[in-house]
Amino acid sequence: MVPPMRSGCACCSFTRRQVLAAGCTACVGAAGVLTTPSRARAAQDNSKVRVRIIYSLHAPRQPRPDWPNIGFDFQPHMERIAAELRQRCPNIEFVTSTAKGPEEAAKILEQDKSAAIDGYLVYQMNCWNRVVQTIAESGKPTLYADFQYGGSGGFLVYTAGFLRSQTANVGYVASSRIEDLAAAARCFEMVKRGATPAEFATAVARIRKERTPAPGDLKGKPDQLSSLSPSECLARMKESRILAIAKGRDGLGEAIHREMGIDVRDVPFEELNAAWEAADKDEARAIVDRWQKSAAKIADVSRETLEQSAAMYLAEKALLKKYGANAITINCLGGFYGKHIQAYPCLGFHELLNEGLIGACEADTRSTATMVAMTALTQGRPGFISDPVIDTAHRQIIYAHCVASNRAFGPKGQTNPFQILTHSEDRQGASVRSLLPLGYMTTTVEFGPDRKVILFHQGKAVANVDDDRACRTKLAAEPVGDIEKLFREWDQWGWHRVTYYGDLKEPVFALADAMGWKVLEEA
Repeated sequence: MVPPMRSGCACCSFTRRQVLAAGCTACVGAAGVLTTPSRARAAQDNSKVRVRIIYSLHAPRQPRPDWPNIGFDFQPHMERIAAELRQRCPNIEFVTSTAKGPEEAAKILEQDKSAAIDGYLVYQMNCWNRVVQTIAESGKPTLYADFQYGGSGGFLVYTAGFLRSQTANVGYVASSRIEDLAAAARCFEMVKRGATPAEFATAVARIRKERTPAPGDLKGKPDQLSSLSPSECLARMKESRILAIAKGRDGLGEAIHREMGIDVRDVPFEELNAAWEAADKDEARAIVDRWQKSAAKIADVSRETLEQSAAMYLAEKALLKKYGANAITINCLGGFYGKHIQAYPCLGFHELLNEGLIGACEADTRSTATMVAMTALTQGRPGFISDPVIDTAHRQIIYAHCVASNRAFGPKGQTNPFQILTHSEDRQGASVRSLLPLGYMTTTVEFGPDRKVILFHQGKAVANVDDDRACRTKLAAEPVGDIEKLFREWDQWGWHRVTYYGDLKEPVFALADAMGWKVLEEA
């Protein structure tokens, strides 16, 4: 439920000076403002505000694998957004453009020098297109919006960068409700009446906070969690080994070994592929038989693909045994798209996680080391590595990825339903949608061995989001603390986070103390 506004126009419920600048009749009347020169000028100026919407994306129909997915048709969504904004913001004239990157964004700015554009709304439709940075450099009021499950990674990382650099002219919206976007867009009217770009951005922040629901009941269900002592956990970490297939993407192997005691071993694609080819075909078929019986749903995935995925699981197990390792992370996207591997590792990782081992995505050695530490600390609970999305409309952070366990409480814990679907971004292979348990407290972390810091926040699991866009498993949690703070660290830590079931605040802080590290609370 959205809290009531302080007045009829949210972006005008501000200081007296900004009320005057906004020219909002409802607010001016409520404030009892006398006629002033600035008010007289506002009354005389009846022209509409001109705002250019720039959709930041690869193309109107997505040509390659990426969030939301290959072949995604943005055109109906762009038309709907523009139509809704025109209806909800009658005093604003919206014009629209698309841009792939900074070059096209610069051309738009050059053309707009003679177009009387008052401000920009940049909509991040795909994750990593760098458009908003160029537009923000114009100095004009810029409203930055996330097309959720499409542009969320770039939106979070780029927004954190703006907050860190204190870019004064950028306001942002991270809401699934078009009403919230329209309420923020109406702040452009302030600029037409004389407000500065910084005042515009401040007004957008005020609206975002006012329209974010208050915290709900954050008490989690009872959870019989048993954690190791810090000394026992550190001993387990020193006995651990990570296999990084096609090298870790973050170059943290040495720091992980030095600061966490975990050995990291680089293994080439060729060795994984050879193990896949050598996998026992009868054993792979038996695994598929079990998946077909236990999965709640299998859609658009052939028996052949399932057998290839089962063989990949057996290959992962073979390499873990060969190297005496308990964790493996694979450059899955680069390997599959580059044809270095013939099957996605998602189902294999699902199996490993259910067994108390570690299967981690995208050769992300930092997240893999995080999972090694936390699975040891929780005596076998699996981590859920994810690409999060923040939705202020429901006061939620949604953890999204195509790999997840269905034994959130450990190998001997209860199971939850899971589905086998294609990998989301390219609609190929096989991946997992796990319908994870709700009502429990979760703890989300990233270990930073290069900075001796553990990034930390908690949230109560409240929903399994069913949306065809982006990664298959989407666990929504209501964060404990200040959701506004959750926008601030993505540029420093990247997009991935690792989530565990359980209230692990005390064990994590105790482990950090034993390691001589600090804990940075995101929320």
